[in-house]
Amino acid sequence: MSDEFAKGLAMLTGGLLGWMVLSGWYATESFESPKQLIAEPPSGLELFGTLSLTLREALFWFAIVGALVFWVLIPASQRARIAWNERQSS
Repeated sequence: MSDEFAKGLAMLTGGLLGWMVLSGWYATESFESPKQLIAEPPSGLELFGTLSLTLREALFWFAIVGALVFWVLIPASQRARIAWNERQSS
């Protein structure tokens, strides 16, 4: 179980670190505003800007879904498999 926790934590921290870096570059109007990291990204970007914003969204969902998979789905499926095997054997 500890390896699933470590993998989920690594996915969460790594994904959100990348999201924060890209959000700091593209979605921070000013450092005095209350909308740091969540402001509307600029429009009309060229190729690398568009790729960066796409990567920003992908990293966010990678972090959230990855943590949920390793912290919820995998342990739940293991416990369900154990319960199913116990039910079948009795």
